[in-house]
Amino acid sequence: MRNTINVGIVGTQFMGRAHSNAWLDVGHYFDLPAQPVMRVACDNVAENLPPFQKRFGWQDAETSWERLVARDDVDLVDICTSNATHMPIAVAAAKAGKHILCEKPIALNADEARRMLEAAREAGVRHMVAFNYRRVPAIALAKKMIAEGKIGRVFHFNAVYYQDWLVDPNFPIVWRHDAKVAGSGAHGDMNAHTVDLARYLVGDEIEAVCAAEEIFVKERPTTGGGRGAVTADDALYSLARFRNGTLGSFMATRFATGRKNYLRIELFGSEGSLIFNLERLNELEYYTRSDDRAAQGFRTIVVTESVHPYINLWWPPGHIIGWEHTFIHEIGDLLLAIAKQEDAAPDFYDGWRCQLVLDAMTRSARERRWVEVAD
Repeated sequence: MRNTINVGIVGTQFMGRAHSNAWLDVGHYFDLPAQPVMRVACDNVAENLPPFQKRFGWQDAETSWERLVARDDVDLVDICTSNATHMPIAVAAAKAGKHILCEKPIALNADEARRMLEAAREAGVRHMVAFNYRRVPAIALAKKMIAEGKIGRVFHFNAVYYQDWLVDPNFPIVWRHDAKVAGSGAHGDMNAHTVDLARYLVGDEIEAVCAAEEIFVKERPTTGGGRGAVTADDALYSLARFRNGTLGSFMATRFATGRKNYLRIELFGSEGSLIFNLERLNELEYYTRSDDRAAQGFRTIVVTESVHPYINLWWPPGHIIGWEHTFIHEIGDLLLAIAKQEDAAPDFYDGWRCQLVLDAMTRSARERRWVEVAD
């Protein structure tokens, strides 16, 4: 077996930087049978590439993702581009025999996601969707506690994801405002995370949803001095019913004034409850009915002990880790799956299932009724 794996990354902006940091660091913390080589970075704007290469150590550059995918010296393609390009890049990469890491949401819609899944399965390559919040140690600990029956039967999964970077009506229009490029706005960008976490933590599929959406600012300034129409949602919230009877609620908005990246999840069960807040990433709140009634109450678990998921890779207890570590965890797990010839998780199947729910929520909001989630 080769002791290296050559990586090509497509996209050099926010997610490209986050992933590059992880590729740079992962080999220092994970014991990997094959070390990643940061072989080539791709951006369709040529001047973006030299500073990106210099900062993160990518060896070569391309301005065409088609050329990157076709290169013999690339074993894995990391897709960090706008949502409309995910499907064509992933399908081409699979046909070229490359393993694939793709940012979320997986695609513009479930049909595109299914094409990606089928292409990857047909090619026999490993594939992963970058739902990095599964790799927060506190979330992984919550999954373990739920599996062990610590909170019993889950009655409710509630999630809110709040940001406020679009409250200013003079904030200029960007690609995330264009439904043709992004698929959706806050919904696909933020509810994608919470829907995936709902499937992961509850352990069952969502069968029906009832949603509402809004575009609060209909037009925004363009770089050319004009005005452009906003076609992607500013906010979408939804009720949900799981197959096992669990009830859910989801709220994603970029108009939560004062909230910067506030993701809060609540799971209420027959024997206890769990609460997580991304802005306090190293903490997990836990309530159990098994305590003496006089001592019952929510306790805060500081998830920094070596027995907690992923923490043995890092620092002594109480020395917290951050958001960027979740990408190191996911890339480490992907590389281990490739080395062991095992399926990665979450994979394109998970991305497709998530997209089915997102599509159903969008349809529900447009038709103003409950919608069954397609299979």
